[in-house]
Amino acid sequence: MSEQHQHPSDTSSVIVPPRLVRNTQSANPDDDLECSLHHLPKPLLREFGHVFNNEHERFGGSGNNLQLLAIPTNQRAREDLVAVGDHIEAEKDRLLNVFLTFGKCVCEQLRSQGYWADYIDPCSGLPMISLNCNKVYSEVDGMECLLNYKAYNAGFCKILTHPKWGSSVYPATIFAYAPVEVAKTLMASFPS
Repeated sequence: MSEQHQHPSDTSSVIVPPRLVRNTQSANPDDDLECSLHHLPKPLLREFGHVFNNEHERFGGSGNNLQLLAIPTNQRAREDLVAVGDHIEAEKDRLLNVFLTFGKCVCEQLRSQGYWADYIDPCSGLPMISLNCNKVYSEVDGMECLLNYKAYNAGFCKILTHPKWGSSVYPATIFAYAPVEVAKTLMASFPS
């Protein structure tokens, strides 16, 4: 296996490599998220257009420095999420709530500056803010494309494997149409 496939920070779309950030909306240290910032590579640009119907073009701001960006997040789960049971569902609910709080916070901060941003509901694969969007975004495919994380098929489901956490991972993505420097500054504002 080549080095590029083993190290997610070596992908060409990376602007800010993955790092653990504190979810400032939560007091629980287990609510940290691994975040990175990326340009959208061609396969994801196509997918983005299908999912969001170019919603970002209808949202205010213009300028040469606006770029479509992805902020993939991964959370380390307390359980292997391939397993089944009430405790697994409770853990998925906890992780979902952590991401929804974080995604809302990031999008509100970008939107308050006049930029478009939205986040994907990991349960449905649909945008949380943009209306009239009904194409599902695959978090697993996105993490494979952006971070070179591996996945495998388990029946009809694709399972993401994090290089450190295995299948104890909960992926979810935020998208933005904003200047890179604005997004980098926002990402840097979250403590490690």
